[in-house]
Amino acid sequence: MKPNQNSSAGVPIMDAEAIRRALRRIAHEIIERNAHVEDVVLAGIPSRGVEIARRIAVFIHEIAKTNVETGVIDVAMHRDDVGTRKELPVVRASKLPVPLDDRAVIIVDDVLYTGRTVRAAMDAISSFGRPGRIQLAVLVDRGHRELPIRPDYVGKNLPTASREQIQVRLQETDKEPDAVWLERE
Repeated sequence: MKPNQNSSAGVPIMDAEAIRRALRRIAHEIIERNAHVEDVVLAGIPSRGVEIARRIAVFIHEIAKTNVETGVIDVAMHRDDVGTRKELPVVRASKLPVPLDDRAVIIVDDVLYTGRTVRAAMDAISSFGRPGRIQLAVLVDRGHRELPIRPDYVGKNLPTASREQIQVRLQETDKEPDAVWLERE
């Protein structure tokens, strides 16, 4: 994989084909672990989680010939650091199909780090109803959890040092070729 101009200082981790394979595998796992896949809702965390959720839904449709609903779950006002940030977070509209009762809601994000964003997503989801269960799908799990949160579906486990950063770029959200790379400070 040839890194783009923004990742020149980074170590390439996944190219577009590796991302595609990882998301297709996640789609297979979601189908296997959810007997009623038609009741699944994929809730993407803006911005890349929304696109990843959309791609997983396409793969589920190709594999199981079933449509799953996707939505957006904004976490900005549910974060535990909202009052301590220097800048107010950008708030986007959450859009989830309701009712969520008895449905499996799968939170989808690009990178799992401390777990605090996922906790905020669970808080936000509770304002839409009470799902039968909540699961978590991430493209990259880099470790360093601060909360007892574990993903159900992982594209790539990538242990990192706390000073390292994982960068994800997707064509639809970043207008750059799909890629994941590791940046060291």
